[in-house]
Amino acid sequence: MKTVQISLNSIDKVKSFVNAITQFNFDFDLISGRYVIDAKSIMGIFSLDLSKPIDLAIHAGDTDMSEIMEALKPYLV
Repeated sequence: MKTVQISLNSIDKVKSFVNAITQFNFDFDLISGRYVIDAKSIMGIFSLDLSKPIDLAIHAGDTDMSEIMEALKPYLV
């Protein structure tokens, strides 16, 4: 598992983020305080405080992360 910080501070960013990660067959979790949300759930994302950076946990095992990180570039803090 790898964890990175992302920022989803607009509705358009949330939509494009979900579209970007749904192309991967891995689990992605957003962690904000004590809440853990499925990152592929738009409704779940909107239940978080989006004014602050959020931790994204990527459960990709030993897979090469370069393609995933490239897709996440616009959202990284």
